Amino acid sequence: LPIIFTVLVEEPCKLIRAQSPWSCVAYAVTLMIYLCFLLTGDGNPKESSPFINSTDPEKNQQYDGKNMALFEEEMDTIPMVSSLLSSLANYSNLPQGSKEHEEAENNEGSRKKPVQAPRMGTLMGVYLPCLQNILGVILFLRMTWMVGIGGVIEAFIIVLMCCSTTMLTAISMSAIATNGVVPAGGSYYMISRSLGPEFGGAVGICFYLGTTFAGAMYILGCIEILLVYIVPQAAVFKMEGLEGAEAEAAMLNNMRVYGTLVLSFMAIVVFVGVNYVNKLALLFLACVICSILAVYAGVIKTAFEPPIFPVCVLGNRTLVWKGFDVCAKVIERENATVTTQLWRLFCDSEFLNATCDSYFVNNNITEIQGIPGVMSGILQNLFGNYMDKGSFIEKVGLPATVEPDSIPTNTNRYVLADITSFFTMLVGIYFPSVTGIMAGSNRSGDLQDAQKSIPIGTILAITTTSIIYMSSVILFGSCIEGTVLRDKFGEAVRGNLVIGTLAWPSPWVIVIGSFFSTCGAGLQSLTGAPRLLQAIARDGIVPFLRVFGHGKANGEPTWALLLTACICESGILIASLDNVAPILSMFFLMCYMFVNLACAVQTLLRTPNWRPRFKFYHWTLSFLGMSLCLSLMFICSWYYAIVAMGIASCIYKYIEFRGAEKEWGDGIRGLSLSAARFALMRLEEGPPHTKNWRPQILVLVSMDSELNVEQPRLLSLTNQLKAGKGLTIVGTALEGTYLENHPQGQQAEQKLMEAEKVKGFCQVVISSNMRDATSHLVQAGGLGGLQHNTVLACWPRNWKHAEDHQSWRNFIELVRETTAASKALLVPKNISAFPSNGERFTEGHIDVWWIVHDGGMLMLLPFLLRQHKVWRKCKMRIFTVAQMDDNSIQMKKDLTTFLYHLRIDAAVEVVEMVIDISAYTYEKTLMMEQRSQILKQINLTKTEREREEQLIHDKSTNPPTPATPQSPSADAETPSTAIQMTWTEAKCDGEQAKPIGATTPEAIKDLFNMKPNQSNLRRMHTALRLNEVIVKKSQEAKLVLLNMPGPPKNRSGEENYMEFMEVLTEGLNRVLLVRGGGREVITIYS
Repeated sequence: LPIIFTVLVEEPCKLIRAQSPWSCVAYAVTLMIYLCFLLTGDGNPKESSPFINSTDPEKNQQYDGKNMALFEEEMDTIPMVSSLLSSLANYSNLPQGSKEHEEAENNEGSRKKPVQAPRMGTLMGVYLPCLQNILGVILFLRMTWMVGIGGVIEAFIIVLMCCSTTMLTAISMSAIATNGVVPAGGSYYMISRSLGPEFGGAVGICFYLGTTFAGAMYILGCIEILLVYIVPQAAVFKMEGLEGAEAEAAMLNNMRVYGTLVLSFMAIVVFVGVNYVNKLALLFLACVICSILAVYAGVIKTAFEPPIFPVCVLGNRTLVWKGFDVCAKVIERENATVTTQLWRLFCDSEFLNATCDSYFVNNNITEIQGIPGVMSGILQNLFGNYMDKGSFIEKVGLPATVEPDSIPTNTNRYVLADITSFFTMLVGIYFPSVTGIMAGSNRSGDLQDAQKSIPIGTILAITTTSIIYMSSVILFGSCIEGTVLRDKFGEAVRGNLVIGTLAWPSPWVIVIGSFFSTCGAGLQSLTGAPRLLQAIARDGIVPFLRVFGHGKANGEPTWALLLTACICESGILIASLDNVAPILSMFFLMCYMFVNLACAVQTLLRTPNWRPRFKFYHWTLSFLGMSLCLSLMFICSWYYAIVAMGIASCIYKYIEFRGAEKEWGDGIRGLSLSAARFALMRLEEGPPHTKNWRPQILVLVSMDSELNVEQPRLLSLTNQLKAGKGLTIVGTALEGTYLENHPQGQQAEQKLMEAEKVKGFCQVVISSNMRDATSHLVQAGGLGGLQHNTVLACWPRNWKHAEDHQSWRNFIELVRETTAASKALLVPKNISAFPSNGERFTEGHIDVWWIVHDGGMLMLLPFLLRQHKVWRKCKMRIFTVAQMDDNSIQMKKDLTTFLYHLRIDAAVEVVEMVIDISAYTYEKTLMMEQRSQILKQINLTKTEREREEQLIHDKSTNPPTPATPQSPSADAETPSTAIQMTWTEAKCDGEQAKPIGATTPEAIKDLFNMKPNQSNLRRMHTALRLNEVIVKKSQEAKLVLLNMPGPPKNRSGEENYMEFMEVLTEGLNRVLLVRGGGREVITIYS
């Protein structure tokens, strides 16, 4: 350190001090900054989190908190409070804005500058941007017309309704924005993080479309001001001499041509550099403020000296003041009566005896004052005057003579209504003038204190603009003549902008100011919309939009700008500001509606993380704002509202099925949790009624060493049974200890639900004993009233093999446990032969063998299977077994009637069984018992067991009587190793194992001379006879459902149970053994 200090500081300072002492100070400061820069890295902020589980791969020092040794082993994952607070103080996760992008572009190739700390306050960061975005084209071009058409009362109601909606939305938005940091994306970020990616993506795209169409509306307003009020001669399609539809078409074509040119120019400006837009923003804001101040100044001036804007009226029809200078038919000049230019417009010559238009001849010319002044009163414009397209704008109170059945001529000389007007249309046109309230929240990353500035600035801006709009309605109605107000394009006042006639000192103040303000608003829309789309694309929730997340090297959204320009062009091709405004009203209203919904949901759920600093909110206000937004959508245009909701619904479903899964802690998850808790509490009130019973299935699967499901067809069968829309829990057991095998358990949970795409829940139990683990799954699966009532488990196919010696014991215990728990049990045998979800049976039968009544499970399961596309074309057959004293004919009739009342279509057949026990049954039972006894008495080695099995096999293949039928197939022939499973080293049904010396020839001879147990003999007889009948009737069936008998209550004979099941199902391809849960699951009543 002394050497470094000498080389870098002391020696250079000696040389520099000789020239100037201040040079030494400057050198030292520069050196310190450079050293700090080297120590802190490259200066680029990296996204990191100071919270739990954040790891630093380059950690090069140990924790030095010696007094915290108790926690030192956990400090890798759980930081100390001091470290956490230090990290939080420096934590930044704000993306670069447009300003930083432009700085990055200007400094390309050099070291990037660190992002400067935000410095804007409430005035510059929120209030003025909101003011600039809210006040715009509608105020200058349509506000006076709206007052004239709707009247002061209805216009005031419209303004009050729309401003109330935005104020309530601003309150909700302030609550959300002050509940944490809101990065770029504004409303999209707030909605998506509050209502989830589905709602956020749908509303975000709708808000993007609204912002894009707003750009089209501003450009159309800019072109309208240019072609109508500034340079009408610039029109490409001339309108001179055209009337009606031709003049309208020419105007629309002019709007399309110039709109496309202006859009292209603006897109190039945005593409070249956003800094130009940012630098001009202050100019555009100044234009808006100056224009509004000029209007208020003009209103005050009208109280003392109203401006001279005469309006010429023929009869009661307002004339277009164009082509004449005097509002009179004739004038006196040098003691002579001379016709005027107005005369020549309606007559064929300038002479007094010329042929003139009949309406011109029959009515007088009247000149009225267009701006009577604020002292003239408001009563004349108090009520509305809605008109049809093409109707004359008439002065109320003036007499007019119209010849009956006369066809109007020279209509281009009169001021006409260009569209049919009505109240709801006025709402749709006006609402865009109150949008723009989210300009402050979009800049939250650039504010000194966003949680303070956003609520204050936004609410003050809305209050200011609401006062301006409401006062404008009253002042316009007081100062301006009604015919001028209803004149949309100012044709009656020599082509002046109507609101400009009020301005002081000149109408050009308003014309120029509104022109530049609309240009600025259009540029800002083209700047903001691509960034909003880029934020959505980078979130990755909409897969097909990911390409728009890319851009230039500095992050500028080039592809998003291109798409925005194309969509904006579609709005410009509409070419009518009055038709574009309702479209963007829909999208903005939908966005505002979901902002209110997000606040209401978060407030009602009372989630622990909902702690906004803005306290002046309530869920009732949010709900009222949401209701107003929804009402305004349908008031503006019900078909536009349906289309907008359809677009949002399609995007929602697309994100739900194809989008990326995001967990943002949104309110919809919280709402789902609350609804689930409420539903579970209601389910606890009692068991479900039989009519509501459906299989809630616990699927027990096994996994291999690589944690893959060994029986995927079992999950396919589960999917096919889900027509009942019940609960599905996929459970598996892993052997080991939880602390050591926890990662394998998590991996198993992921793979369980990936297999066959089962919709449900998974549960993995880790235990040192597989039997106990399965028992825990059966006992603890589900939650509250939402528990499984059915267990689905595979038949242990390798139960005869020595290496799988415990499987049959576990299976029998599972059967006993499900019976004790009153749960149904489904056991598919030969599960690998069952169809997958992609297969289809074009024909075949599902056979049900109804031996004993199990509550109706055997009837319900085929019905559920046939709802799935795999089994849909299979027909159902029901077989039942008649005893000797049963009337089989009557049984068939009764069963047919029962199925009719159950509304189940199935063929019915009653079969009868032979009651005599055959010699083969006798031998089969005897052989089974001999194996059991041998392995119980003798402690065999593996070689001795194989020899004993061969001895038993030889005896079974040489029956003592010719009447013995042939032995069954090899796989059911000698379940020899099954008996090995019953033997233990020191326990055999409570008796000590016999010594090896007990294996004498006499003992073996006694075993072969023993007689079979009568109970086992009867069971074997039932199994064989049933199997014969089932194979005969159902061998070709696609699926056989069969009552599953229970294991014996006496555990000493349980080793024979598996053999009985094998004999019962021998020769059948697909068998589903069904054991009811001890309650009725199907009913004939409605």
